Amino acid sequence: MWKIIRVFVAVLLSFETMFTGIINGVSFNNDIEMPEVVAGEYGKYVDPFIGTGGTPWTCGMLSPAATVPFGAVRLGPDTSFVGGIYITKLNTSGYYYEQGHIKGFSHSRLSGTGAEDYSHFRVTPVSGNGKVAVMPYSHDKETASPGYYAVYLPTVGCLAEMTADTRTGVHRYSFFDSDDARLYIDVTSGSAQEDSYDGYVEFDEKTGIITGGCVIDGQFSGRSDGLPAYFAAVTSKPVVSYEVKSDATDCGIDLNFGNLKNESVEIKVGISYVSVENALLNLNTETDGKWFDGVYKNAVEEWEARLSSIKIDSDGETKTEFYTALYHSMLMPTDFTDVNGEYLGFDKETHVADGFTYRTDMSLWDTVRTTNPLYTLIAEEIQVDCLKSLVNMAEQGAGVIPRWPMGAGYTGSMIGDAANIMIAESYLKGITDFDAEAALEFMKYTSENAVNKDGRDYINEYNKYGYVPQDIEGVNKSVSRTLEYAWADAAIASLAKALGKDDDAEKYGAKSMYYKNVFNPETKYFQARNTDGSFVWNFSPYITTFYDAVMIKKFADCYCEGSARQWRWNVFHDIDGMIELFGSEEYFVSELEDFMEDASLTRAAIDPGDGWWVGNQHDIHTPYLFSNAGRPDLTQKWVRWTLDNRFSTDINGLDGNDDGGTLSAWYVFSSIGFYPLAGSDKYWIGSPCVDKAEIKLSNGNILNVTAKNQNADNVYVKSVTLNGEKLNGCYVTHAQLTGGGNLVFEMSATPTE
Repeated sequence: MWKIIRVFVAVLLSFETMFTGIINGVSFNNDIEMPEVVAGEYGKYVDPFIGTGGTPWTCGMLSPAATVPFGAVRLGPDTSFVGGIYITKLNTSGYYYEQGHIKGFSHSRLSGTGAEDYSHFRVTPVSGNGKVAVMPYSHDKETASPGYYAVYLPTVGCLAEMTADTRTGVHRYSFFDSDDARLYIDVTSGSAQEDSYDGYVEFDEKTGIITGGCVIDGQFSGRSDGLPAYFAAVTSKPVVSYEVKSDATDCGIDLNFGNLKNESVEIKVGISYVSVENALLNLNTETDGKWFDGVYKNAVEEWEARLSSIKIDSDGETKTEFYTALYHSMLMPTDFTDVNGEYLGFDKETHVADGFTYRTDMSLWDTVRTTNPLYTLIAEEIQVDCLKSLVNMAEQGAGVIPRWPMGAGYTGSMIGDAANIMIAESYLKGITDFDAEAALEFMKYTSENAVNKDGRDYINEYNKYGYVPQDIEGVNKSVSRTLEYAWADAAIASLAKALGKDDDAEKYGAKSMYYKNVFNPETKYFQARNTDGSFVWNFSPYITTFYDAVMIKKFADCYCEGSARQWRWNVFHDIDGMIELFGSEEYFVSELEDFMEDASLTRAAIDPGDGWWVGNQHDIHTPYLFSNAGRPDLTQKWVRWTLDNRFSTDINGLDGNDDGGTLSAWYVFSSIGFYPLAGSDKYWIGSPCVDKAEIKLSNGNILNVTAKNQNADNVYVKSVTLNGEKLNGCYVTHAQLTGGGNLVFEMSATPTE
């Protein structure tokens, strides 16, 4: 099935390229010079187009939209195929590099996920008497850098430029040949196949302020009865005439600026999820006295402050990969707080964030593994915001901490209780500025009770049998759920112990061992079991849910997004115990190396296979497990292989969905020589691919990482010291790293005995 889709996409892309070339070849002013990008010392290495293309399913699903770190506005192009042909799992971020047409420029989007949402208040330039339509474009006339995006639209004769502040998007449209330069604001726009409703728009002829709103009904926001959104906009030039389309499901306003030949018009759009009044307040506060250039300058400065938190010394291509990865790791979570502190809670009421910034859009099942640990190291205030926000979501919502909060609601996406991992890990790392007691009670509740919103499916059965049985009507992902629930219970035990609650620590520590109940000692795999204790007959470690199971679902539906081989290593909280289940370290290592060697031959393949795939979040840590079995040399070998072969500067430069910066943060950590063991205060020691890194830690200390003799051949670690003391074993702790100083790797071309 996927092969058929791939052929269809290839044919469509060829037609798209041909059609766009014809249009561009006959259009006017096609020799226009693009503006020079203004980027800072570190921002100049960021290429926002990395990960914006590739094959379906394994796309990075990223966008070159203009934004500031963790902003609410991600202003950029929404692309499509000619004729509006839709293919799922391509432009979930609104943009797909290999689509040759642009519908317009909307104000927000999810980053790197498989869900289509936001894309509201789309602005489309129009020239003369033309109708609002998709516009062909060429990548030769397109550019982007942190906080900036620009593209020339030949059929409109217009250069479109975007920049942003946290809650405000600023557009600049330069028309080169137009008697009637127009901008159409589609108030009820949506992402891909998703639209918005309850749209309205008003134009105040005295002040020139345009206001409006809608309810976003995307793939995620629709699961919580939609997300109300509001905007307020002002233009740099007076509107000559306007026309309102007032249909609640097809609402917009057409602004005509008259003859703007060789002139520009700017439009500033403030957004809010609380009210129109707040949207206008956000607009006025953030852009007070500033238009495009001033806002752009501020965006560059904000990115420089974030990107300079890690200063590396390496070759140019590695710098591009590194700083683009660091950039992508800071696009979400979203700032959901207006400038007056107000935000829309999970109860759809207005609340005020007191002493923190309320954040949402957390792809927690993914980000707890890499991205959130990165924040604990270099952006602790973001992690604290997330922790406080999650507790508030539970208090204002259904009494349950969400596992994938989007906007103002639960999405129910993925499985397990990923927030437990993030919360416990943060506390173990000394981040205690949140209500940990309340968090623990919420965590315990979902481990014991069936709930409708983001709870653990089949939790009663899990607690009864010690695993999720496969032969219960309607059950799916039984093995994956069991493993995830055990990990989440381990996090409860860790937090309870840290809080001095020994009884809870003992109880949930025991429950965390339930993972062993689905391990088949005969096959040495985690397998589905029935209520009578028998393992299911239909087992093959090589069948994947994302490819093969389209045809033979019954062989893989007990796993989530993967194969039995890819779930074989998914025990974070008891690695030694997991290795013991294999019978010996030697057998564990041999099986793990077979798994690694079965990685797909190509990056971002249409069928990644059943072996090592860094784009599969649940096995993203597997190269580091060799160290636990006494083979750190194999950890070093495979980490460097992955850095070299699974990341690049191409449009398909990621080996799967970035999922809120998850793959990008994997690259950041692995390239500087250590990697987080999620749910703990430990980091595995790896193999750095940069010569030096100066890390400005959240506490103000500086950690200098040096990799002596590091190059493409010298991938093995001869020794590693921290402040002159040799490090032994697999790990270095968070406390050791945050103390600052010098972490020195001695690299070699041969493994250390």
